Amino acid sequence: MHMQSTPHNHFELFSIAEQFNLDANALENNYRKIQSAAHPDRFITAPATERLSAMHLATSANEAYSVLKNPAKRAKYMLEQHGIDAIADTNTAMPMDFLMQQMEWRERIEDAKAARDIAELDSIAGELATEAKALVSNLSELFDIKQDLATATEITRKLIFIDKVRADIDQIIEQLDD
Repeated sequence: MHMQSTPHNHFELFSIAEQFNLDANALENNYRKIQSAAHPDRFITAPATERLSAMHLATSANEAYSVLKNPAKRAKYMLEQHGIDAIADTNTAMPMDFLMQQMEWRERIEDAKAARDIAELDSIAGELATEAKALVSNLSELFDIKQDLATATEITRKLIFIDKVRADIDQIIEQLDD
């Protein structure tokens, strides 16, 4: 089997439309097809160059899949395709209301952690999930309909932040469960 040359971007790799609101089923199916086509077992008797190129394809597919599957990473990647680094130091300004909201979440998380209150941590995680969902639906419109990259950059930073806080909460709950 001849391995094709590596496509220019993650969307091309999986033959899906380059949009934020992507076809998750097509992403999943095409990822599995590539994984299967590039599986090392298929290249046991192949020349080293073919084995290497299959390995590269599998690695690229894993990385691209993990980026596109996650809305925050996908948004950040799409901005990078337009030369925008969402988390560059020049892009760290956040609206005051969001900064206040961040501080409030952080304080509540600290209090809940100190009180070992897992129910409260779950409740905060739920609020963050709701907030993330709203941001994701907003990003869909900003990228796919309005092509408003400046606002998309701001929303992406919020989403990256919220994902980080959600991961922190998961970690705290794990520690408290131990």
